Amino acid sequence: MSELLVEDEEGWKKWREKWDLHDDTIYLNHGSFGPPPRSVREARRAWSDRLDSQPMDFYLRTWEPALKEAISHLAELVGTKAANMVCVDNATYGMNVVAASMSLRPGDEVLLTDHEYGAVQRIWTRACQRAGACPPRHVSLPLPIESNGQLVDAIFAEVNQHTQLIVVSHITSPTAITLPVEIICRRAREMGVATCIDGPHAVAQLPLEIDRLDCDFYTASCHKWLCAPFGSGFLYVHPRQQALIEPIVLSWGRLANQPLASWTDEFTWLGTRDPSAFLAVPAAINFLRSVGLDSFRCRTHYLARYARQRLVEVTKRHPFTPDSDEWFGAMAHVPLAPGEGVSLQTALWKRFGIEVPIIEFAGGRFVRVSCHLYNSKADIDYLVEALRELV
Repeated sequence: MSELLVEDEEGWKKWREKWDLHDDTIYLNHGSFGPPPRSVREARRAWSDRLDSQPMDFYLRTWEPALKEAISHLAELVGTKAANMVCVDNATYGMNVVAASMSLRPGDEVLLTDHEYGAVQRIWTRACQRAGACPPRHVSLPLPIESNGQLVDAIFAEVNQHTQLIVVSHITSPTAITLPVEIICRRAREMGVATCIDGPHAVAQLPLEIDRLDCDFYTASCHKWLCAPFGSGFLYVHPRQQALIEPIVLSWGRLANQPLASWTDEFTWLGTRDPSAFLAVPAAINFLRSVGLDSFRCRTHYLARYARQRLVEVTKRHPFTPDSDEWFGAMAHVPLAPGEGVSLQTALWKRFGIEVPIIEFAGGRFVRVSCHLYNSKADIDYLVEALRELV
């Protein structure tokens, strides 16, 4: 484990060298598309080469044991059993599996918050339409946020006898807020309402114990904070819901006419594909463990907090949440002056070489700064000066 102090800029430079990033880019958007470090790319390439050099041996003898091992490593990281998880391409794919498997009926309702990812909203709109259920209802979370109780009460004030499922982010995408999902899941369980957690930002950014949450479903991408390859994610399903779940793509399940012994088996063989992204997940886990997960979280939160403070100095506008790691981890989310988002994001890239999302939300414009081990305070200072000039 690293013994570096979070503020030791010179010491943390050695971790930046683990990535092959463009010298002309300040990359502050790990929360959207997180580039994998060199060691993870090499692991993915090695698996892909192994497949290409002897496909029969790979698919018939190597694939299933290797997948089982990869899922075991991932399950240990996120606090559950391998028997409760399957690998999927990303969180969106996993959410589609849940939506396609839910037995919604006319009159049923699905509840989301107004901070949910746009693709998640579309998934549940279509699922409800196809089932003849009510359109998804959106809870407007109170802003600014002051307490967990304030959020939880707002959500459950909208729950009624027709509510079958609550879909909620662990860390919201448009606003970078860590929501109290354990409290939400516990209260929903008491009311007999199922819960589905959208968790792509939580894996590695937070200590995660899915079994403790007692949610019904948890879906996540590993290409974000974990730094696994693009195309690697997982779907967790609680044992009480596993008989419900079916794959979107139906293929052989397992090869060589092997019996299907578990709900997970249907997700093993979905057709001929390159599964190297899944199999390289242990390399990503090992990489972050070589840093130290606590050290990684402390360093990235330190940078996000610094970004938030510097941006507030410039904008004179205050974020939605208190300045606490209870509410945000490795992402800083700060309001900007009113205006159009796309043109500002484009100007930051074209004029300054900065990749950072400018998000339009609830009638306002915000900058969301993602911090990882390859980032520095100098990156953030450069962003702040660019925004000072542009805004």
